Amino acid sequence: MRTRLTDAFDLEHPIVSAPMAMAAGGRLAAAVSHAGGLGLIGGGYGDSDWIEGAFAEAGNTRVGCGFITWKMAENPAVLDQVLARDPAALCLSFGDPAPFAPRIHDAGVPLICQVQTLRDAQRAAECGARVIVAQGSEAGGHGERRGTITLVPEVADWLAGHAPDVLLLAAGGIADGRGLAAALMLGADGVLVGSRLWAAREAQVSDAMTDAAIAATGDETIRSTVMDAARGLRWPARYTARVLRNPVTERWHDDPEGLRADGEAQAEWVAGWTEGDPARANTFVGEAAGLIHDRPPVADIITRMTAEAEALLRQGATHN
Repeated sequence: MRTRLTDAFDLEHPIVSAPMAMAAGGRLAAAVSHAGGLGLIGGGYGDSDWIEGAFAEAGNTRVGCGFITWKMAENPAVLDQVLARDPAALCLSFGDPAPFAPRIHDAGVPLICQVQTLRDAQRAAECGARVIVAQGSEAGGHGERRGTITLVPEVADWLAGHAPDVLLLAAGGIADGRGLAAALMLGADGVLVGSRLWAAREAQVSDAMTDAAIAATGDETIRSTVMDAARGLRWPARYTARVLRNPVTERWHDDPEGLRADGEAQAEWVAGWTEGDPARANTFVGEAAGLIHDRPPVADIITRMTAEAEALLRQGATHN
């Protein structure tokens, strides 16, 4: 499948893997790149040792990296650490890219900015983003309130009139060929895929959490701040995270500050997370859980997704 994204990054398929913190290690990112997409390591909260290990795991495979912007700002040295590796791209999410964009541009690395509103997309374009990811609230992990199906074309229309050279990816709820085809029809140049690749064999996710997601439907997810309270993280108020409902969300969803004050409950969450227990910690997966039925290798997911999308787009062209 050829799009502006595949041409710009020399890809076979218009698919980029989401830089999911802790789940998107070097093995997952490398597998995506080997399969013809662009793999991004989840630099997340800026653990320099973890990041170094992930790049080592990716070996000589061309991959990029992503950061949670507001957290990376607390330790900006990790940005230089990654830029020194000449990544295929650098993705910033959840914060103003302006303080870091000049360093990324000077390093000659394409800047990807994930946004949740039109205003943030405009800001990203002003900062020189090569690619903007319009993320809908269906996505797993952190995000905001807009839905993918309206946010993507709104951003596409604005870019067409004001920054036509900036590429656009759709994210949030895209887990099969129908989602990829729909994203292209909405005006995107490709997709950023999280939950479906989170459930790939190469992802750093426990079998128990993957099994919980496979057994779930999209109805069983919730946007919450429980997991941040459990970890003592002070995310900006505008962002919540989508996870599977479980006893932790049932107990603490309406009382996150109570969880912050309960050291024993926090320790129990951390222990559950360490053990990969979906009942005691939170499974970070989006509404696409209802579309995930197995845990195949990355290559199978991408091959299946692109084949389905191509067939659907050809069918639409024939009907027209």
